[in-house]
Amino acid sequence: MAALVPPEAQRVAAVRRFNRFYTQKLGVLQRGWLDSPYSLTEARVLYEIRERKRATASDIARDLDLDAGYLSRILRRFHRLGLTCKDVSPDDGRQSFLSMTARGRRAFAPLETRTQRQVGALLNRLSVPEQDRLVSAMRTVETMIASEPKASSAIVLRQPRPGDLGWVVARHAELYAREYGWGENFEGLCAQIVADFAQKLDPECERCWIAETDGQNVGSVFLVRETETVARLRLLLVDPVARGRGVGTRLTEECVRFARRCGYRSITLWTHQVLAAARHIYERAGFRLTSSEARRSFGCDVVSEHWDLPL
Repeated sequence: MAALVPPEAQRVAAVRRFNRFYTQKLGVLQRGWLDSPYSLTEARVLYEIRERKRATASDIARDLDLDAGYLSRILRRFHRLGLTCKDVSPDDGRQSFLSMTARGRRAFAPLETRTQRQVGALLNRLSVPEQDRLVSAMRTVETMIASEPKASSAIVLRQPRPGDLGWVVARHAELYAREYGWGENFEGLCAQIVADFAQKLDPECERCWIAETDGQNVGSVFLVRETETVARLRLLLVDPVARGRGVGTRLTEECVRFARRCGYRSITLWTHQVLAAARHIYERAGFRLTSSEARRSFGCDVVSEHWDLPL
């Protein structure tokens, strides 16, 4: 019987496997990048010089994490080939700015064209929804492993589009299984809640909001009619990639505002003691715990809770 591989080792192996696949797919291992006389590193340095208004060697070395000596050799070769030139800064004679010559622009143009064609050909093999999914996954990878966090993109709250309700069910099942060990009928319960919403929706007094950033779903919440005077808040979720940005608070506040506009007199919700972040959001919004019960649900011992907010 083969020995079990620890989860950490499996994740490391998966990342290495993807790196091998992607570098081969883009032709990174070739001697010359895209059949050009330049290595991938040289082509990237040329790109940075072309794109920057006032490029310095130290800036490029820092941003690309290149050894200064290695970059210096690349720049000397470019200068010998007539691809780049240096201009001394008028403000500081010790500093020089790099720029691309006309010959350099002519040399770089075919690289840009081939890159566009290569990536375009890769995307054209996929349907439009698959392309969107790929781009979204790439954004996620870029955001999560960046050495420095990028400025946060705006969070947009919107009505659900085709496929969003399925995402709500799937993401609830994935996250709650991973973070709390919930299984058994939890996914089925989420699916039933969503199905009831879709089949019985009264848009005058019921609503679903999806939180989105950079084209990626990062949260959800539902407000549905319990009685003529009571609304129920359901399926509040914030994806880990968007936590700490106030998404749960915004979704909850949107429910409260909508409930008031609809003339409800109160909002009720069902949650569990272990969901500390959600409970904190509810408490700040004015909800108060009205009852609790220890029970066995979703394959775990839990304490279920009911919270209410008078409007």
